Order: sequence, then structure tokens, then C-alpha cells
Amino acid sequence: MSALTAPSLEEIRAARERLTGTVVRTPLVRLNSERAPAEVWLKLENLQPIGSFKLRGAANAMRLASPEELQKGVYTCSAGNMAQGVAWSARELGVPATVVVPEHAPATKLAAIERLGGRIVKVTWERWWQVMAEHHYPGIDGLFLHPVANRNVMAGNGTIALEILEDLPDVDTVLVPFGGGGLSSGIAAALAELRPEARVFACEVSTAAPLSAALAAGSLQTIDYQPSFVDGIGGKILLPEMWAIASKLIAGSRVVSLEEIADAIRLLAERHRVIAEGAGAASVAAALAGVPDARKVVCIVSGGNLDTAKLCAILEGRVPV
Repeated sequence: MSALTAPSLEEIRAARERLTGTVVRTPLVRLNSERAPAEVWLKLENLQPIGSFKLRGAANAMRLASPEELQKGVYTCSAGNMAQGVAWSARELGVPATVVVPEHAPATKLAAIERLGGRIVKVTWERWWQVMAEHHYPGIDGLFLHPVANRNVMAGNGTIALEILEDLPDVDTVLVPFGGGGLSSGIAAALAELRPEARVFACEVSTAAPLSAALAAGSLQTIDYQPSFVDGIGGKILLPEMWAIASKLIAGSRVVSLEEIADAIRLLAERHRVIAEGAGAASVAAALAGVPDARKVVCIVSGGNLDTAKLCAILEGRVPV
């Protein structure tokens, strides 16, 4: 098997044509905050039909799959948002979808998977990560669609960069929530061709920041992972195939705390009436903390699927346990 590489600009442009009519061309909105140390813009991917950017990659990859590949359905491993993207696309194509989820997956995302017709297989976090690493789960038939390490998924994600450059051609910094690297790598691959002077920074939460540790050491590192309400990003270690791509494309990692992310969620709700989940607000938290030499910043608000109880706690000034 050949090594996984980032998608080409041609693949990203083709993905955009393929996704027309399915994904929303999300707006770019100026952040309303006197605390912003630069000109900060919000790319509101939480406004996608499933409340997350994941529809872009899932739909692109599934539309490129052959009828033979999809004959027995499709499955993925996901904490929630990729699962919704796969289930949405599977419903559109008329094929069954199964999702392997970790036991701590949030109720809001699980309910959405079932609402879209997806079948849920709940496993321990360790077993879930094994599926992620091995690209396979014994006993489930159908095409396995990896949520991160898939060139067609990354190409779909990269369409976000094309929209950003149309709306803000002179952007110099893009802040992207970092889970496995599929979103940041897709965006960075497009910017490397169209605006190489723009830097892409990964945004991680301090309780689960394997990229920051790997960049500091120059190699993959296993960290002390602590689950939190920020469930869409972070892990114990990066996938080797994604480290090989991200380490070349990403300018660095901006690590923010749970408190800073909760503060960013409140700000988005109060000033913009925008609901962001923890991962989606990580980029805004990083922008508010400041990025050296950043003047025109775009924050990818990657998703808005946050449990209501957690949102209420945050709006009351607390950090959900």
C-alpha cells in the first residue's frame, strides 16, 4: 500500500463541484469582540446540515466510491460528527451505515446518528482507537470510511479553503481545531498552492494535545489523555500516516485550556447567537489568546453539536465536568 499523501488542488476543486447542492457554502463573519488582538473572522461550519464540517469529507468520499464498494453499506469510527456525515450521505445513497463509537460519545451526537438512520456499535475508547489505527472492525461488512486518514475525505475538507480565499483573499492565519489532522491537512494543502504565505495552525485542548507534544519532540508521542466536554478533538497519540502529512503542512499548534474554550463558547453565543461545540470553539479561544504576527485570522468553527446540559453549564459560567 502506497503512503497516504495530502490531496492535490485539482482533487479539492473537483470535490467542490461534486459537493455543490449538498454542503452549505458557509459564511465568513467578523468576530465581535474587543478582546480580539487581530482582525478575526469566523468560518461557520457549524451551519452545515449535520452541524459540522464532516459532511464535506464524508459526502465527497462516498460519491467517489463505486456501487460495488457500497453494495454492503458503509461504516466508520467516530465520536459523533463524522458518523453523522456518513449516515447523512448513506441515507442519500440508499445504503446502510454503521458507526463504531467510543463509550464517552456525547448523547446529542448519538441521537443525531440514530435520527439519520445509522446503526451504533459502542466500544471502549481503547477498542475504538484500535479501529482508527487498523482501518477495520471485524464483523461489520461494507466499505470502511476512515474519518481522517483518507485522501478523498481530506479533499472534501479542503474545499473550505477555497471559500475562505474567495471571501478573504489576504488571510494570513487560519486556525483549525485538530482532532486527527484531516481538516487542517485538507485546508493547508489548498492554501499551500493558492496562498503559501498563509499559515495554518492546529488548535488543541490542553487535556489532549498530542500534536503539540509531537512537534516539540520531532516524533510521535503518547500523552496523558483526559476526556472532557471537548470531545471532537484530541487523543493519546497521532496516527503515523497523519503525522507524516501534518508535520509538513501545519505551522504549529496553539494549545488552549478548557476554561478558555468555555469562554469562547459563551462569547459566540452571546455576541453572535452561534452555538459551537468544544472543538469548534477551540480556534476562537486560540485567536483570543493571540497568535504572533497574525493580522487577518480565520477561525474554523468546525461544529456545533454540543449537549444542551453542557451548553447551559457553560452559559452559567461553569466548565462542564
